[in-house]
Amino acid sequence: MLPEITTYRNSERARYPFCPGCGHALVNDHLNAALVQLQLDPRQTVIVTDIGCVGMSDQYFDVHAFHGLHGRALTYATGIKLAKPALKVIVLMGDGGVGIGGHHLLNAARRNIGVTVLVFNNLNFGMTGGEHSVTTPHGGITATTRGGNLERPLDICATVAVNGASFVYRGTAFDKDLPARIAEAIQTPGFALLDLWELCTAYYVPNNRFSKTELLQTMQALGLAAGVLQRTENAEFAHAYRARITDQRGQPVAPSQPVEQKFESALAKPTRIVLAGAAGGKVRSTASALALGGMYSGLWATQRDDYPTTVMSGYSVAEVILSRAEILYMGIEKPDILAVISPEGLSQVPRQLRAMDATQTVYVTPDLANQIETRARKVVFDLDRAPVPKKALALATTAAIVRHARLYPLEALREAICAGQRAEFAQENLRALEASETILQEVVS
Repeated sequence: MLPEITTYRNSERARYPFCPGCGHALVNDHLNAALVQLQLDPRQTVIVTDIGCVGMSDQYFDVHAFHGLHGRALTYATGIKLAKPALKVIVLMGDGGVGIGGHHLLNAARRNIGVTVLVFNNLNFGMTGGEHSVTTPHGGITATTRGGNLERPLDICATVAVNGASFVYRGTAFDKDLPARIAEAIQTPGFALLDLWELCTAYYVPNNRFSKTELLQTMQALGLAAGVLQRTENAEFAHAYRARITDQRGQPVAPSQPVEQKFESALAKPTRIVLAGAAGGKVRSTASALALGGMYSGLWATQRDDYPTTVMSGYSVAEVILSRAEILYMGIEKPDILAVISPEGLSQVPRQLRAMDATQTVYVTPDLANQIETRARKVVFDLDRAPVPKKALALATTAAIVRHARLYPLEALREAICAGQRAEFAQENLRALEASETILQEVVS
């Protein structure tokens, strides 16, 4: 049993760093009182902060702490809670962080992540000069709204409540029962938020002749009710997720599918292959078959794909490495084999072409052969000998490369291109493979 804790304040940091009269000090004192009331184990408690004046708070408490980027406190808190659901995770953030990280706020409430959020809401950006924030009242004078704020302030409480928060409270830093409300929020299993209005004595108070009385009057004028606004008992996400996957922990996401070696390859050294073609030309699936054929032949294989966000237009480039030894780096700066199958593919590989030398080979279609300047040897695909449909060009040329470069037995590629394919697709692929026997014509460059 731990001895009774009379304060969670760090004894080495007696004074807060805030401006005189700043509401942050009051809220932190209320938080400390709530922690004392609850007697939480400091080793099982985490305070998460981000940028802003409030972000200096975590160092004043003797619990675990995480300090991160502005507006991202809830993302860190979510990760911590999901990793260790037993922890009490308390987020301290300002109204500036709420605006910057609004998307995170919505989703934390929607998921009902079991964290407690204290919003130190002083109605402006206090750290950077008093600019207006998402909660600045209509008409509020700030560094960026000298004529008065035209925007309607964000109702933080209504926003998280409608998205499913378990506990929602609105109040001020001056509320005498605030420690009890904070304690209730911390004990709430799901997402809990307290929107705590306070005074920024450095900027908002001087600009608006603001005080505790005006703070309460503004809240009332905006029609924003105070007190506990919502209590629900929805399932908390971190615990619900753990319960759902209890029987699956330690198991693979998908069953393993070992690749059985069926052939032998004479490949003596690692071979780095780049297929540069067009989207819709089966470049990626061909690269997958090339890699699988290598594994059927007892080789290690990797595949890395590059393509634009568009579908069926633009380039498609795939990189495959085959090796007798384990592959620890997948990048290809200098290919041993580069197949240029289309103009779109050619546009993506000038750097690799410049890097290649006479020990390496560029395989290229006839219409592109004269557009390529490289020190590497050129081998041209003679498509007149065996016309190949455009969508089968990548597969036919890759099969020709497997033959010509003697990467591994063609039978291994034949089996790879049929693996898991429907019969009609397999037959189409096999026709492209057979066409590869006659389409190579070496050209000395």
